[in-house]
Amino acid sequence: MRAADQIKRAAMMKTVGYLLEDPDKNITKIMDMIDKVAPEDLFRNQRNAFRTAIDSKNNWYQLIMRILEKMNPEVRDALVKNLVVDGNLMAWPFQEEMRKKHRCNIPWAILLDPTSACNLSCTGCWAAEYGHKLNLTYDDIDSIVRQGKELGCHIYIYTGGEPLVRKKDLIRLCKAHSDCSFLCFTNATLIDEDFCQDLLHVKNFVPSISAEGTRETTDARRGKGTYDKVVAAMALLKSHGLPFGISACITSQNADAIGSEEFVDWMIEQGALFCWIFNYMPVGMDAPAELMLTVEQRKRMYGFVRRMREEKPLFLMDFQNDGEFVGGCIAGGRRYLHINAAGDVEPCVFIHYSNANIHDMSLLECLKSPLFMQYYEGQPFNDNLLRPCPMLENPGCLEAMVEASGAHPTDLHQFESAEHLCGKCRDFARAWEPVAEELWTDQDDARYPYRKDISVLMSSEELNKFAKQGRELRKL
Repeated sequence: MRAADQIKRAAMMKTVGYLLEDPDKNITKIMDMIDKVAPEDLFRNQRNAFRTAIDSKNNWYQLIMRILEKMNPEVRDALVKNLVVDGNLMAWPFQEEMRKKHRCNIPWAILLDPTSACNLSCTGCWAAEYGHKLNLTYDDIDSIVRQGKELGCHIYIYTGGEPLVRKKDLIRLCKAHSDCSFLCFTNATLIDEDFCQDLLHVKNFVPSISAEGTRETTDARRGKGTYDKVVAAMALLKSHGLPFGISACITSQNADAIGSEEFVDWMIEQGALFCWIFNYMPVGMDAPAELMLTVEQRKRMYGFVRRMREEKPLFLMDFQNDGEFVGGCIAGGRRYLHINAAGDVEPCVFIHYSNANIHDMSLLECLKSPLFMQYYEGQPFNDNLLRPCPMLENPGCLEAMVEASGAHPTDLHQFESAEHLCGKCRDFARAWEPVAEELWTDQDDARYPYRKDISVLMSSEELNKFAKQGRELRKL
């Protein structure tokens, strides 16, 4: 890190630490400091939303205060400093420099699978077929993190398999990289008192627990007794003041349960701070396509999540319907990438194709590999950002990119061609297109004014890319 950046970072850390001494009194000062030092295009809309929340004392303010007042103070301070300073205020400008220098996508976060092993066998999850033999070694992951930090990435997210099969190594990595934040998608069945004590010590590890709504829907997909183990794990984390959230895979069978106010209230009651909602994707040769959401269910979730965000002190993120908040598809290294347990570097956790392996190439070389450059050149794949994905909503895009790049299948169980995968998505894509267009152009929608010019959702380097391509983004 350059000397000037070291001085800037130290000053930010000291300021944040001081302001966190009395969160309720100093929260406005925290936002003043962030707005003063943040680049103009760094999460502008999100910062404005937080400012509005503080001024109006609304449900988002309640969530902020839950974080600042209910969390273990030492964990809170370390995590806020890591996420706000290292993960964003310092990281984003440097990432933009790297995008300009290397003319490729540079990720804000890196997802990786420490292991293919899992102690559950959930219906519709490809990891259930992977077996227990593949692992990224400690040195593999350490190298990925070190290379990522050289590009400005300080956010790392563990997927799998069940990452906590490797919890000793994961805690060791937290200690080795105290300037990073680590999120872990977990089924929670391996969370115990010893692990909570480890989290209190390292302070930079946040579990995101898989939940499926009710006991019936959870146990039906994940196995009998799983719901009770999940609830017990959340109670343990809450008792220690440790931050955690929920990850929910929404299917045609559990959509009513996940898309219910009762489920949102239940998550808040358990102590969760956030919920990532993922649409079920029919990834894998034997993946049941009937678990995909119907168009009607997808449209209902669009309205439901937005209403809950206006009312509840919980951060809800619906990855498919919220593409408009992040400028469309964030995969291919634009904001994140995925590395599986064999080391294959994939554009997305749902896109199992690659030209690159971390054992053979540097991280930067992987970001410049043919498939990743197809993503870089093509994003956004649709100017209606309610149709962000090159597979689910624009299946022809993924097929074309895989063919043009010569990428090979990387599924660890059974190879699936892009044609086969995208074929399962075509009917939904055709049916969703007119519905997405109706929603996107609805002048009564509160989001409509922000859709008139989607270029405001892009980074400065993305706008430079469009200018060189001669590409004009759609305006309403």
